[in-house]
Amino acid sequence: MKAVKTVIENPISDVVTYYRSRNRINAVGDSLELFIKDIFANTLNVQSEEERLTAYEDVYSYFGNANNPPDLMIAGGDAIEVKKLGSESSTIALNSSYPSAKLFANSPMLTSACRSCEAWTEKDLIYAIGCVQQEKLRSLWLVYGDCYAASREVYETVKQRIVRGIAGIQDFEFSITKELGRVNKIDPLGITSLRIRGMWQIEHPRKAFQYLNISLEPNDSLRVVVLLREEKYLSLPLEDRRWLEATTSNQLNITDVKIKSPDNPVKRLPAKLIIYQT
Repeated sequence: MKAVKTVIENPISDVVTYYRSRNRINAVGDSLELFIKDIFANTLNVQSEEERLTAYEDVYSYFGNANNPPDLMIAGGDAIEVKKLGSESSTIALNSSYPSAKLFANSPMLTSACRSCEAWTEKDLIYAIGCVQQEKLRSLWLVYGDCYAASREVYETVKQRIVRGIAGIQDFEFSITKELGRVNKIDPLGITSLRIRGMWQIEHPRKAFQYLNISLEPNDSLRVVVLLREEKYLSLPLEDRRWLEATTSNQLNITDVKIKSPDNPVKRLPAKLIIYQT
């Protein structure tokens, strides 16, 4: 709710130009992650580097890297995974990490710094999916993982079956790895190995939730779409929810919807769909 409020109160027509003018980005993709950091920390208009870093320190407990999820963790709150695409019709590459309904501290993909940054065992996870076209951020989808991904045992079952199948291949030397497998000493000298990696991907939310008939206008500026379960929405601070619900603007719509359960699509779950279009 605070992130949406920040976007509404601080409209920016061109996110890439905004950060480039402040000499904060080297590449277009960097602007998306900076924008996510700033809308959750409410630091879009903070000019002082020291003041901004202090705000980040107050709001976040962890900043990740490209190889280990998540990208951001809010202290005492949710985790955020940022994905940049060139089109809302593109498939989202998750690489070696399968989709996650929640983030768990015992996940082998996490760094020790992530596990120890605060006292936690699991966190709700937000997929922040930005569409960047012609150096402009056209859309940002903030979708909670438990609306989007099945329970982790669904993916782990598939992964472990593949691992066992690979390990059962005769006449190869395998070693234990976090990936699907590794074959050692392939060549006569015994100096070549083969890493077998999974490359997970998931459909963009616009396609995954097309059954909701979400009405989106063609846009030249930023559009923000938020999807979360009703129980999560009601758990958020009352002050933030009241501010959003009291906002009178034809650019903002809050709708009650029912989404298919990622674990059992025959069941539908009450959810909130928030759309802000400029």
